[in-house]
Amino acid sequence: MTDLHARRTSVPPRLHWAWLVAFAAFVALVGAAGFRAAPSVLIDPLHEEFGWSRGTISAAVSVNLLLYGFISPFAAALMERLGMRRVVSGALLLVSAGSGLTVFMTASWQLLLCWGVLVGAGTGSMALAFVATVTSRWFVRHRGLVSGVLTAAGAAGQLVFLPLVALLATEHGWRPASLAVSGAALVVVPVVLLLLRNRPSDVGTTAYGAGAADVEAAVPAGGSAARAVRVLRDAARSRTFWLLAGGFAICGASTNGLIGTHFVPAAHDHGMPHTTAAGLLALVGIFDIAGTIASGWLTDRVDPRKLLGAYYLLRGASLLVLPLLFAPTTEPPMWAFIVFYGLDWVATVPPTVALCRDRFGLSGPIVFGWVFASHQVGAAVAAFGAGFTRDQLGTYDLAWYAAGGLCAVAAVLSLRISPSRAAGPETSS
Repeated sequence: MTDLHARRTSVPPRLHWAWLVAFAAFVALVGAAGFRAAPSVLIDPLHEEFGWSRGTISAAVSVNLLLYGFISPFAAALMERLGMRRVVSGALLLVSAGSGLTVFMTASWQLLLCWGVLVGAGTGSMALAFVATVTSRWFVRHRGLVSGVLTAAGAAGQLVFLPLVALLATEHGWRPASLAVSGAALVVVPVVLLLLRNRPSDVGTTAYGAGAADVEAAVPAGGSAARAVRVLRDAARSRTFWLLAGGFAICGASTNGLIGTHFVPAAHDHGMPHTTAAGLLALVGIFDIAGTIASGWLTDRVDPRKLLGAYYLLRGASLLVLPLLFAPTTEPPMWAFIVFYGLDWVATVPPTVALCRDRFGLSGPIVFGWVFASHQVGAAVAAFGAGFTRDQLGTYDLAWYAAGGLCAVAAVLSLRISPSRAAGPETSS
């Protein structure tokens, strides 16, 4: 009897399902990130082949960014009704189809449809509201850390795909690059179907670190679209919501919309090869992984409002000096910018997710989806505005300076969020 007891107690505990779900989510987010990394290295090839202006191509990027944001809260609500596995699998198929169909383009409206609408809707269904859904359902312990790791998946996707896309576009043209991303998104589907589970109860377990007081939320009644709109209506009555949304709009403008879309063509304006510039942007992804995971760890320990204020101030300072670093003789400072800016790239996500969860309770993931929609509005405005500025002035300098100043505004907005949950009503309808 003693030997049997010893054998039983010596068996290592099984891996909790929450970690398998987190792994599947990470892989899906990496796959979705691939085509979102492509625009920055395809702007010039599309301009050269079709003669479309950078403003026209940037308009397609803006549509992509807008849908990427505005689909997010509806996708979060749909995940409550249909489950994460169905929604994410369908989204990956949509991304693959949109990426692949671009090779048949002959007119700019087709770019808007494929690159903007199809890929924007697909990637939006796996946006950061998906991260908030996974962490809220499957984790009680280490929520901030897991949020940071999953958020870093976007940077990992950029790191994996951006140099490849740039190399393929340079050596073989932009069409093989688009097909490569299409195939990569398709390959991720089996991983999602095998490992992603909707709720802990589906596999007879509870959220990781859950105690007796942590009860799994029931599926809300009503349609998904109606619930998403209802949550927005209730959250919009809160001052906290508007402060978060305003700051996150500036976050999007200063990352995806500006650096993510225009860094490569801006560097090329100063004589840097596309592949070199894409490699630098991929390095942003390396340091972003470290910075976002560290931010998740800090979010479990430090006031998220203070973290956001610090992140925005540091990002703004780096953008203000960027125009000085493009000269060929200042390559070491450019490397310093890549490291510094990379650590801050999406470090804002874990504290923002934490504030949404704390202030809005069970509806936190959907509220974050709406906050993220504002992020993409800012990104879309910056993507188009920077392209238009480049067409009119022949330089991106004004765009860098404007973004740096806006980051200071975002820091102020973040610090004005009230420190207690009572400042914003819990939205659980």
